[in-house]
Amino acid sequence: MAQGRFRTRRVIDYWPGFVDALSILLLSLIFLLSLLGAAQFFLTAALSGRDDKLRDLNAQLVEIAQQLALEKGESERLRGELGRLTASLGDGGGQGLDNLLAERDRLNQDLAAEKKLTADAKTEADRLNATIASLSAELARLNAALDASAKRDEEQKAVIVDLGRKLNQALAQKVEDLTRYRSEFFGKLREVLGDRPEIRVVGDRFVFQSEVLFPSGVAELSDQGKAQLVSLAKILKDLSPRIPAEVKWILRVDGHTDTIPIKTAIFASNWELSSARAINVVRFLVDQGLPPDRLAAAGFGEFQPLDKDNSPAARGRNRRIEMRLTDR
Repeated sequence: MAQGRFRTRRVIDYWPGFVDALSILLLSLIFLLSLLGAAQFFLTAALSGRDDKLRDLNAQLVEIAQQLALEKGESERLRGELGRLTASLGDGGGQGLDNLLAERDRLNQDLAAEKKLTADAKTEADRLNATIASLSAELARLNAALDASAKRDEEQKAVIVDLGRKLNQALAQKVEDLTRYRSEFFGKLREVLGDRPEIRVVGDRFVFQSEVLFPSGVAELSDQGKAQLVSLAKILKDLSPRIPAEVKWILRVDGHTDTIPIKTAIFASNWELSSARAINVVRFLVDQGLPPDRLAAAGFGEFQPLDKDNSPAARGRNRRIEMRLTDR
């Protein structure tokens, strides 16, 4: 009996160790579940960030691997403890033996649950690895696409710059050609018309005072005006064949009046008078053999004066027909 009591005391002395072991196991399981929940949360948040979150996922994976290693060590320890308890069953008896058997069964159940949790953790880790691999492949594809797009952008920019340079060169050449032919046209027109104060050059325009071409207040050309326009048409017909076809030139005829309003049965305002005079000049030049697609007429009324004074001399300067050799 003394020997039996001694053995019973020995079993009861082990009970706190079992409780500590079970507490450690339960805390480990709770910690593992919490860790897995946190890992799932951080994984979801990390996936939206792609590059920045991949490092966090890798860190979580390392942490899970470390935890799995700790759990494996704990499992081995519990297995050793279970084996030791099983071996001690041969020396126990009565209620102490029943308690040890019940404790053994409970430990076996805990070990089975731990194995399941470990398997779940491995499955989650494999899923995380597959997700990381997929994201890495997607990022590589996106980086390749961005590199290709950047290369295409650089090539397109180079093409645009080259086209812009060629266009500027072509425009400059056309402007230079038109300027040269305009100078020749004005030079010949000066030779034909002579040095007369009522016919002058203002900038890139040849200016006829209205009295040279029209009687006062009407839009029909005078005989003197027709004679002047015949000379002008002859110069244009001689010059136009030498202008390259790619230079899209026109002779624009602009009519202008003074500020004294006109209101007759024919002309309701100075606009109508200035437009009619410009149109009649264009029609006469067409009659002289100039192509209509090289002529344009516009009426400005009194709204584009050369001299804003209201004196008779200023009004005389503002009543005019301007001719400009320009591009379309």
